[in-house]
Amino acid sequence: MKTVDFPKSLADFLTKYLPGERGMSSNTISSYRITFILLISFMEEYKGIKPQKLVFNDLTKKSIEEFLNYLEQVRKCSVSTRNVRLAALHAFFNFVQYEWPEQLDECRRILSIKLKKAKQGTINYLTVEGIQLLLSQPDLSTKKGIRDLALLALMYDCGARVQEIIDLMPGSIRSNKPYTIKLIGKGNKARIVPLMDEEVVHLKNYMSKNGLSEPYAEMYPLFYNTRREKLTRAGITHILHKYAAMARKCNTGLIPEKISCHSLRQYVEYYNMGSVH
Repeated sequence: MKTVDFPKSLADFLTKYLPGERGMSSNTISSYRITFILLISFMEEYKGIKPQKLVFNDLTKKSIEEFLNYLEQVRKCSVSTRNVRLAALHAFFNFVQYEWPEQLDECRRILSIKLKKAKQGTINYLTVEGIQLLLSQPDLSTKKGIRDLALLALMYDCGARVQEIIDLMPGSIRSNKPYTIKLIGKGNKARIVPLMDEEVVHLKNYMSKNGLSEPYAEMYPLFYNTRREKLTRAGITHILHKYAAMARKCNTGLIPEKISCHSLRQYVEYYNMGSVH
């Protein structure tokens, strides 16, 4: 087996197959890439195989299982993270079995490795009163406060993922009735979500005060930092935690100790299932 087979297949998988045939987002591809960086580093450190010497025959079911155990036991990764890495490996070896039929038997062995069942943690739902208290915290006499209210209210209104919020642009919003927003989700799939009138008021106020309603601003980031760059996941989490801490001082019973951006999304899903009245 030529040593170029594995590097070439990996390159084709990451640069052609995932974005071209599967239409996966850059974030998913980045996550897959990290999986292989970790695997290659593991094979070098624990198996003594230099990256330039790594071939398919080195990647057996046993070595992959040892890699997964290494993630959990040495790197202290959660079961969920272990499953994410395994999903990336499954996708690669599923691709490989069609590209290199001579590897079919070992690919099937690797594809037989099962995901682990992760323990389900307690879900911290926010109540209607908790949401209202949280949204009352931003100081609307400041630009940051106006931005933060529009951001939090939008996350609550449409149940968007954090990355979907990060990637929004002013052009994503239909500011005439019926009010809608276009979200780009996993796999670059777009969906149109209706917006409540109250949220549109916050958005229009924020956009007008920051020049985001002008035609030239349609491709700007909708929510940005002081350098006019997209907010990061950490930045949005910081904003949420800041106002959650303020709201908790007002009423400790309404705001859970552990709260995440996903909590707002879970609230919307919970509400849409008719569990909140």
